Amino acid sequence: MNGKSPIRRGLGRGLEALLGAERETAAAETHEAAPAGRAPLALPIANIRPGKYQPRKRFDESEVEALAKSIREKGILQPVLVRPVAGEPGMYELVAGERRWRAAQQAQLHEIPALVRDLADRDTLEVALVENLQRQDLTAIEEARGYQRMMDDFRRTQEDVAEIVGKSRSHVANTLRLLTLPAPVQAMLDDGRLTAGHARTLVGLEDAERLAERVVAAGLSVRETEALAQKVRDGGWEALEGRRGGNSGGRGSGRSPDLIELEHDVSERLGLVVQIKTKGEAGEVTIRYKSLEQLDDLLAKLRR
Repeated sequence: MNGKSPIRRGLGRGLEALLGAERETAAAETHEAAPAGRAPLALPIANIRPGKYQPRKRFDESEVEALAKSIREKGILQPVLVRPVAGEPGMYELVAGERRWRAAQQAQLHEIPALVRDLADRDTLEVALVENLQRQDLTAIEEARGYQRMMDDFRRTQEDVAEIVGKSRSHVANTLRLLTLPAPVQAMLDDGRLTAGHARTLVGLEDAERLAERVVAAGLSVRETEALAQKVRDGGWEALEGRRGGNSGGRGSGRSPDLIELEHDVSERLGLVVQIKTKGEAGEVTIRYKSLEQLDDLLAKLRR
């Protein structure tokens, strides 16, 4: 054994290091603080307010309701973490556990178990971020904003952030790149219409919003999105739409606008370049794939 706890190994400095016993508050003016390793305090819910450094902005109401039901039946099994509010005796700011605090209110509890720590702003943000990452509660955009705030507000480097949250520097860098996406694409990622894998594929792509809308509308996989994004990078939107330069479907192309639109729709649905050629009432459909994986995905969709 190397003496390191599982938390420290899995989350860089981890909550253990960020919440050292030396930061335990000596006493809040109206409540005695619990020493390290002892039972938490029972604090009035009304005396606790949301934390200003909470990286998580979205709380699923159905999850909060389910937790409130559990709390009514079994109580709160894990205390929240708070810090005293400067200049306001008896008042506390949440550092970690906002969902439990919200659920406790729904369960109509008057008090909630809480650990009190006298944390600086920097440590408050770091603890809140690590706690949410440990629970996998953050969207990729919330995670990226948390990293960026650590760097902007507290002069952390990417290496510092990676050590604190227990991630690789490349993970931190790639997550931060999501903040370069257009705001509408970030919103799609934030509300779950796009995954982080989809979004990473769109980073640096001209007109990323346009492609993101197609991906969402067609319900494409990450692999299909990568294929479409690569086609746009290689040959622009004409390549994505199965058309070549000089034959864009305009005047003199001899192709029906309805046929071109149909090609677009089928290409979006399949995530592959599709060309439709007609001769009278007959014709042919060409679907291009670049790998056996793409062919497998195509066959699976056709079977459905």
